[in-house]
Amino acid sequence: MTMRKAPRSKRLRAMAFSATVIGLSLAPVSNAPAAEKLNTTRLVSVGGDVTEIIYALGEQDRLIARDTTSLYPEAATKLPDVGYMRALSPEGILAMNPTAIIAIEGSGPPEAMNVLKSASVPFETVPNAYTREGILAKIDRVGDLLGQPDKAKALEEKVRADLDVAIADAAKRPEGERKRILFILSMQGGKIMASGTGTAADGIIKLSGSVNAVGNFPGYKPLTDEAIVEAKPDVILMMNRGDGSATKDEDLLKQPALALTPAAQNKAIIRMDGLHLLGFGPRTASAVRELNAAIYGS
Repeated sequence: MTMRKAPRSKRLRAMAFSATVIGLSLAPVSNAPAAEKLNTTRLVSVGGDVTEIIYALGEQDRLIARDTTSLYPEAATKLPDVGYMRALSPEGILAMNPTAIIAIEGSGPPEAMNVLKSASVPFETVPNAYTREGILAKIDRVGDLLGQPDKAKALEEKVRADLDVAIADAAKRPEGERKRILFILSMQGGKIMASGTGTAADGIIKLSGSVNAVGNFPGYKPLTDEAIVEAKPDVILMMNRGDGSATKDEDLLKQPALALTPAAQNKAIIRMDGLHLLGFGPRTASAVRELNAAIYGS
């Protein structure tokens, strides 16, 4: 039941996105109202979902640079990289001579955000929530900042319709048939780092009509062997890093506590492209369908 589907990527990009989904606690950057005529002719985008929305709106010609997590579409990777979204260098961004910067909420570190906010270049943030409504709000905000509300509304309608169908199909599965999913971010030193509530992984698992096997704590944390056994996951879900750095299936199955779970006994391990799975952008309906099919085989 193993799924391997991901484009090639370098180790740095894989590690950067891995850290992104942990959801480190950073001081949020205030979301000031969009300027009436924000100059976005030379735009830097921070956040893979923000960049993807800009492309989906057909406004990519404004972009002069993007952050390390912006890996889709492939054309975005040809742009200069200003660094990882949670470890930005103000000097590197400002050296691009942008007319505006648009970043996903939670970018950092706070010190860098303060420098960028005090610079003469407008710095705007986009709200982030791992829900259907959160995706639509992102599109609306980006469209507003780009001065393209009509394009944003059209994209919202398309994405909303696609999401509603995918979510409704997943929701048809009876409660008693829904499988327990354990999302593993990493395994180092034999310790499983897993996803609790309030995370992108928790959000996509719920949208796919499944159950987060460890939905009794917030964020990401390492699990004890006892917690793994008690979770009784039917399926193990991971990001397909595509660079050879991910924990191999055979190593996962050798972990003593995991070996006792239904997921390991059935070798039910699913791997998907990280940005597609956890990006919560225009392609999330596709991710819901792909994950649902991988879990349930239909």
